[in-house]
Amino acid sequence: MFPKFLLFAAFVASACANPVFRSMVQHEQRETIPDGFVKTSAAPADKVLNLRIALTQSDMAGLEKALMDVSTPGNALYGQHLSKEEVEAFVKPSSESVSLVNEWLSSNDITAQTISPAGDWLQFSIPVSKANTLLDADFTVFSHAETGKQFVRTLAYSIPASLQGHVDLVHPTITFDNPFAHLPVVSVPKPSAALPANVTGRAVPASCGSTVTPACLQALYGIPTTRATQSSNVLGVSGFIDQFANQADLTSFLKALRPDLPSTTAFTLATLDGGSNPQQASEAGVEANLDIQYTVGVASGVPTTFISVGDNFQDGNLEGFLDIINFLLKESNPPHVLTTSYGQNENTISRSLANQLCNAYMQLGARGTSILFASGDGGVSGSQSGRCTTFLPTFPSGCPFMTSVGATTGTTETAATFSGGGFSNFFARPSYQSTAVPAYLTALGSTNSGKFNTSGRGFPDVSAQGQNVEIFVAGKSELVAGTSCSSPIFASVIALLNDELVAAGKSPLGFLNPFLYSTGASALNDITTGDNPGCNTNGFPAKAGWDPVTGLGTPNFAKLKTAVGL
Repeated sequence: MFPKFLLFAAFVASACANPVFRSMVQHEQRETIPDGFVKTSAAPADKVLNLRIALTQSDMAGLEKALMDVSTPGNALYGQHLSKEEVEAFVKPSSESVSLVNEWLSSNDITAQTISPAGDWLQFSIPVSKANTLLDADFTVFSHAETGKQFVRTLAYSIPASLQGHVDLVHPTITFDNPFAHLPVVSVPKPSAALPANVTGRAVPASCGSTVTPACLQALYGIPTTRATQSSNVLGVSGFIDQFANQADLTSFLKALRPDLPSTTAFTLATLDGGSNPQQASEAGVEANLDIQYTVGVASGVPTTFISVGDNFQDGNLEGFLDIINFLLKESNPPHVLTTSYGQNENTISRSLANQLCNAYMQLGARGTSILFASGDGGVSGSQSGRCTTFLPTFPSGCPFMTSVGATTGTTETAATFSGGGFSNFFARPSYQSTAVPAYLTALGSTNSGKFNTSGRGFPDVSAQGQNVEIFVAGKSELVAGTSCSSPIFASVIALLNDELVAAGKSPLGFLNPFLYSTGASALNDITTGDNPGCNTNGFPAKAGWDPVTGLGTPNFAKLKTAVGL
């Protein structure tokens, strides 16, 4: 009895010593379990959860204004990108927030580590039993019927009332993994036949209608074959889920399809979270090979870095999505362009967490990095899901601080039917879309009424070829399809423009969208045919101007050069 009394007394003393943390308020709640998941059982009390706390950032409105100033043609600050220290000054949480949150954790015998450059993310690990008490939560095992995957989540959690305004969110709590989230958005229709590697002149050969090669892209978009000259102009390629880029396959690809480039041309490797890039033929990844071959093989001579994110995530079940941005934010000179071919359905992530990730893209954009993502391969139904009655936007394409890339097909380009597009349910229409999107909605009329958020940020922003794209895997050529082809292709165009800008003593383009929706719009090939079916509908039709299938269109390099002032 006496030892138990001492234990109880110690608990009461601890609680009473910090009365400021005793009054709890609900912080986030999910109304329903996401589609495809079922509640299985209470989570084991001793299961350890790796939790992250996002502290309230100090001045994101100020950072957004700074981003738009340096990214908008005609602004006096255009091109004057921010330094690492200038960005961190906007993001850094107040000393009061840091002190209060650490005091709360310390009173519960928890010590947290800082995991972001600006100090706005903390991490710690505690068992489920303690997490339930700390957050007034009910952590439960949820199963995904289709894949069999299980996740420990809660449908709601609380924080001390005194921490409101200091804590943005705790993760992972109400955010569910999308089991299809990080699968490469690629299909492999058939092995390709041997084709001529080079195209003379700018005529697009008929073969490009069935097999897309770098030479086809040069002919379609006017992409130069001359080699870039600026070593500071780095193009970053994201690698996730143990997808590895194979150098021998890149050599085979260059020999066959870019014989004018040295076949020894290589990419550099950066790793985080225990990432690696083994070179055995059996380890070669379709997605990683595609991304490297259509950057190195299109952005001739541009230094390209494959950024391999391992499985030792610091950002919990974001699976490296935030880690890679924090990794680049720590660098004094991050890549000028970053292309990523992975994503997930917006409805699987909490609004607060989506906002945090979007703010991270804003930070990197303010530093002068163009961030491009594939828009998804399910048309209006998100990440290749057919189970929908209303349209499913993808994330991060709904984030207004990155550039979303859709897909086209054919030598007379039309929308690829799988091209992900639509309107965010989390993010409002940004100012740079204030003319283009309403014009489309007017032309659309009552089509798909009630199935999408008419006031949301529309995506994609641009597009590029995404079907029957020839790559090499394990020494053999094959064809692949997906917006994951389109993103590295468009990123390569931006990297080549940046090379010429830097050579001329100018700044790289940085965050692209304010330029694309103004000066750059007329430098794109407007795609006006096709649609992106899903959710038992025909999806959205492509129309003149911007549309949520192909965005503003595909690149015209010569016109883009003029538009950027070259």
